[in-house]
Amino acid sequence: MAKLCRPWLSASACLVLVTACQLAASDALPEVKPEARIAILRAEIARHDALYFRQAAPEISDSEYDRLKEELAALERAHPELAMVPPASPGFDDRSGRFPTARHSEPMLSLEKVYDEDALRSFYARVSREIDRDGITFIVEPKIDGIAISVTYERGRLVRAVTRGDGNEGDNITENVLTIEGLPRELAARGGGDAPELIEIRGEVYLTFDAFARINREREAAGEPPFANPRNAAAGTARLDDPDAVAGRGLQIAFYGLGACEPASARPASQQATLARIAAWGLPVVDRAVVVCDAEVLWQTVCALGEERAGLAYPTDGVVVKLDDIAWRAKCGDSPQGPRWAVAYKYAPRRAATRVRAITIQVGRTGVLTPVAEFDPVDLAGSTVARASLHNRDALARLDVRVGDAVFVEKAGEIIPEIVAVDRGRRSPESAAFVFPETCPACATAVVSGEGGALVRCPSEACPAQVRRRLEHFASMAAVNIAGLGPATIGALVERGWVDDPADFYRLERAQVLGLGADVVVSSDALLSAIERSKSAELWRVIHGLGIPRVGETTARDLATVYPDLAAFGDLSAADFDAAGRAAVLDLGRATEQALLFWFAEARHRALVRDLAGQGVGANATYRAQASSSALAGKVVVLTGRLEHLERDEAINRIRAAGGRVVASVSRRTDYVVAGENPGEKLARARELGVPVIEEAAFLRLLEETP
Repeated sequence: MAKLCRPWLSASACLVLVTACQLAASDALPEVKPEARIAILRAEIARHDALYFRQAAPEISDSEYDRLKEELAALERAHPELAMVPPASPGFDDRSGRFPTARHSEPMLSLEKVYDEDALRSFYARVSREIDRDGITFIVEPKIDGIAISVTYERGRLVRAVTRGDGNEGDNITENVLTIEGLPRELAARGGGDAPELIEIRGEVYLTFDAFARINREREAAGEPPFANPRNAAAGTARLDDPDAVAGRGLQIAFYGLGACEPASARPASQQATLARIAAWGLPVVDRAVVVCDAEVLWQTVCALGEERAGLAYPTDGVVVKLDDIAWRAKCGDSPQGPRWAVAYKYAPRRAATRVRAITIQVGRTGVLTPVAEFDPVDLAGSTVARASLHNRDALARLDVRVGDAVFVEKAGEIIPEIVAVDRGRRSPESAAFVFPETCPACATAVVSGEGGALVRCPSEACPAQVRRRLEHFASMAAVNIAGLGPATIGALVERGWVDDPADFYRLERAQVLGLGADVVVSSDALLSAIERSKSAELWRVIHGLGIPRVGETTARDLATVYPDLAAFGDLSAADFDAAGRAAVLDLGRATEQALLFWFAEARHRALVRDLAGQGVGANATYRAQASSSALAGKVVVLTGRLEHLERDEAINRIRAAGGRVVASVSRRTDYVVAGENPGEKLARARELGVPVIEEAAFLRLLEETP
C-alpha cells in the first residue's frame, strides 16, 4: 500500500531536484545571498497569499505555493538569525475588505502540512512521545478544498458566519452562508445534543464537481470567463454581494470541529464524539472519519483515501489527521502556526511533463479570445490530455509559456488540465515570448480589451468564428438538441454561406444537405428530421440557445414560465421590468434585466426571434396545455430539506414540467415552500413572511394533479 503513494511524491520531488541541479550547474547565475532570497520569498508568498485568500484568483498551483513556503522555512531554519521575531503569521488572511469583519471567540488557526510518509510518521511519533503512550487514537478525515468557515450559535440560534480571515477575525458573510441548503438557523436537540450557550462550529464551504461544471457552463453561456477550479468558484460565490445569486450557485458546507464552547463542560471529550454531537444538532459533517491506532495503519489509510478521492463528489487535496482525545490535545498545545496535535497531509499533484508544440487563439461565442496551449499528449489522472487553456492575455504573460517550452501539467481540482510550471532551464535560446494578437485571427477585426484588461474580445458579431460558436450552442444538447449538427457540419454550412443564424437551419433544403457530402453528413434525411423535431423543443431551450448574455439555463427556464411562446418573448420590452410589471414577470436582478434589454435593443436580434417564431420554433403548444391545467402552473416554489420519495433534481423537473418555477430563496412572491427532512433557514424565513409551507405528502398530491 505504501508504494502506491510514492510515484506522486517523486514527481514533486523530482521537479525541485531538477530545478536545484539546473541552478547549481549554471555558471552564469550569480550567487543569491540567503537574506536576499528570504526577502524575495517573503514578498512573493505575501503576493500569492493576497491572490489566493482575498481575491480567489491564484496565479500558481497549490503545490508551487507550498514549495515556496518550504524553501522559506528551510532557509530560516538554516539561518535562524534571519528568522522573523516574532515569528511570521501563518500566511493566510482571506479578509476581502468588502465585508464587515468579526472576531473569532477562539483563534481559528491553520494546520502544519506534510507531504511524504516520513514526515507523517514523524508527526505520529512526536505526538506519541508527548502523550507518553503507544497506540493512541487518531482520526483521519478528508481535507475538503473550499474555504474555511466558523459558524457561531448562541443559545442554539445562528448569529454569524465568519471566514477564517487572519485567524483572529474574518469576513462576516452570514447572509450568504444562510442560503446554503441544509444549514439550520437553529440547532436541533436530539440524541442528547442540547446546544450550549455559545458554540463556534468550524467547517468548510465548497462546491461539488457537478455544481462547478454547471456554474462554468452558465458563465461561458453568459460570456464570462470560467472559474479555474471548484475552490476558486466557492470562494468567489461566498463573497458575492447578492445572497440570491449565492443561493443559485449551490454551495455546500461540511463541519469537522469546534472553536469556543460555553460552558466548557459542554465540549465533547473526543473528535468522534464531536462529529456525533455536530450531527445530532442537525448539521452536515464530513462524510468520512477513519479511526486509526497505529502508524502503519495510518499510512495505509492515507494512501487508500488518496486512491478513493478521484471518485468523490467534492474536491479534496489531502487528509487531516487529528488526535482523537481532546484532553490529550491540550497536553500537545499549539504553535504560532497551528495546533501541534493535528497535521494536514497534502497529496502531491498528479503531474506530467510534456512539451508545448503550439499556442493557438480560440474565439468564443461572445468574441472572447482565449489562448490555448497544444502539447504532446500525456496521461493524467485517468485520461489523455493534449491541450490546456491559458485563460487570458494576462495569465499567459504571467506564466510566460512559449512554443517549444518543457512544461508541467496538472488537473486543476482533478478536472481541468492546466499548465502549472515552465522548466525555463530547458528553454531554447531562440525562444520568443508569445505576442498576443491585436486583430481577431478569424476576421481580422481590431480587438478590444474588456474591463480590467485581461479579457480581449473581437467586437464583430459577423466574425465567422463567433457565428460558428453561436450556431453550435443553439444546436447543442443544452439548447434545442439537433442531432448531427456538430462543429464540422456547421463549419461547412457557414463556409458555403448557407447558414448565418439559427433561423437559417430551418430553411435548409435537401439538395444543400446532400451537397455537403457523406464525409460531413452521414444521413441527410436524419439531419433534416432532427432539424424539424427541434421546432418543438421546450421554450426554455430555445431561449437558452439564443445565447443572450447572462441568460443561462436557469434564467431561461424562469423566462419560459412567463412567456407563452417565442413570439411573446420576442416582444419583451422595458415595460416588462417597470415597477408595475416586475411582480408579474420575474425578479431577475438588474444586471440580467439590463442584459436582456440591451440584447433586444439590437434590430437583428429582434428579427431573429421573429424569424424563428414564424417558422414554428418555440411554440410548445402541448407543453403549455399541460402546464396551464396543473395545480402548480405559474407557481413559485422553494425546496428545503431532503425529500424521501423524490431526488431533488427529479422534484425540480416535475415542478417545471407542471409549469411552476423553482427558486433558491424565499420571498413574498413565493407560493409554496416544500419542507423535507432537516429543512434549512428557508423554513424559518417562510414562516416569518407567512408563505405557505407544505410537507412532501401534500407536494406529491399537487404533482399528481398534473395531467
